[in-house]
Amino acid sequence: MTLKVGTRGSALALAQTRAVAARFAGEVEIVEVTTQGDVDRTSLSQLGGTGVFVSALRDALLDGTVDVAVHSMKDLPTAPAEGIELAAVTKREDARDALCARDGLTLDALPEGARVGTGSPRRAAQLRAARPDLEVVDIRGNVPTRLARAQGDAETGEGADLDAVVLALAGLRRLGLEGAATDLLDLSRFPTAPAQGALAVEVRAGDASARAAVAKTDHVATRAAVDAERRVLAGLEAGCAAPLGARAEVEDGMLFLTASAYALDGSRRITASHAHTLDSVSDRAELAEAARDVAERAVAEMLEGGAAELVAAAR
Repeated sequence: MTLKVGTRGSALALAQTRAVAARFAGEVEIVEVTTQGDVDRTSLSQLGGTGVFVSALRDALLDGTVDVAVHSMKDLPTAPAEGIELAAVTKREDARDALCARDGLTLDALPEGARVGTGSPRRAAQLRAARPDLEVVDIRGNVPTRLARAQGDAETGEGADLDAVVLALAGLRRLGLEGAATDLLDLSRFPTAPAQGALAVEVRAGDASARAAVAKTDHVATRAAVDAERRVLAGLEAGCAAPLGARAEVEDGMLFLTASAYALDGSRRITASHAHTLDSVSDRAELAEAARDVAERAVAEMLEGGAAELVAAAR
């Protein structure tokens, strides 16, 4: 039986889906599905982000059009979806954000007043905090379109109208465009969106055959790390487009989590960091408990510090 694998039709979505589907057991067929986020060009801050790149794929999964759906995990709503189970979380690619600027410039070297494009409220807030002099421009579009805004379009000859754009390094790598990055933003200063760099593989609840076909793509440490990050997102009742950065990792027998909420203008940042000691770094139940523990403590600390106000102001 051929496993039908659903994905968005963008170059990036197809590239990452083909890469992970090559590891599924048996024959696969890639099925392109158009989502709301692919056709609605509204700013993500206004569109809300939650589910706009996911709902149509989940509908296709539930109605049997596809057997598996592959998503960028940062796009997944935190609430469970009835009739659907998360069968695998792939090993995370380098989660850092990348500045792609004209003339090979780094973030610190951009001239005063430089125009930097991003569609992410989190990235916008971080840029404003790091460089209040920059003009942050809201943009949409696929990766090549965004790159052309800063580096020009070789095919059309059109020049750039921005000095730089910020994109996920993982996406650049999956498209073979890593060379466009002129500066990699350190995770301690620029924590990324919860689950950035990981892919989510969903199947219909109870579909043992599909679950078995994708099982070897599940990476237990990444699953625990992104679970912790996404629990912060849920605990703060923040959507996928909220100005919130989080980074968790399993290292040296511990699960570490750091999360930050930002004021949209970059004037304020609330951060919490917590760790949980592990007896085993491969025990799924223990890792799940550790993710729950660090996230709950981080959320409590951030709420006490006023994070709810920052999240509410960004809605």
